Amino acid sequence: MSIKRQPMKNKSRQYLTPNEVAEMLMVSPVTVRQWASKGELPALTTPGGHRRFVRQDIEDFARQRGLALFPAAREEMRILIVDDDQQFSGYLKELLGMSAQAVSIELANDGFEAGQKVEIFQPNIVLLDLMMPGLNGYETCHKIKADPRTKTIRIIAMTGYPTDENIQHIMDEGAEVCLAKPLETDKLFKLLGLTKGEAIASRA
Repeated sequence: MSIKRQPMKNKSRQYLTPNEVAEMLMVSPVTVRQWASKGELPALTTPGGHRRFVRQDIEDFARQRGLALFPAAREEMRILIVDDDQQFSGYLKELLGMSAQAVSIELANDGFEAGQKVEIFQPNIVLLDLMMPGLNGYETCHKIKADPRTKTIRIIAMTGYPTDENIQHIMDEGAEVCLAKPLETDKLFKLLGLTKGEAIASRA
């Protein structure tokens, strides 16, 4: 049953714009507006005709759909980098650590260590290499997505062998995208919802 809220009157409550909701749910503003138009996502209307959303409604919607919420602006994004190439993972940690937003980054050298870090660190996003000794990226992704406690973690795969077969395999396991190495930093930052800091921009 669709839900349609009345025009907003009480301005003391915390309301969110479609763009803010899109950032929280990690989707496009167009998708948010479509959900609201269909009555799937409760929305209020300002006197000027603009949609606004109540934070609790967004949290309820995300929980019902099994969607992960992007951390609030005051909360650090937690990123787990899983790669057996320690030089590469160290480079990524340094690069992402210079973003304009607050981020907390942990490293794992293989799938087994990744499983432990997922439990302890509870990342929002996992940057996952496919080809690793022992527990590879496919198996690691499968374990994360098969566990109800961790299935909402975003997984961005990375590989130096971006064949159609490899990409399809990891997507089938639950990754949202598979990036080819060497990574395009602009694309990576956009996927993560991060902005390059001044130190990175000055290098360009």
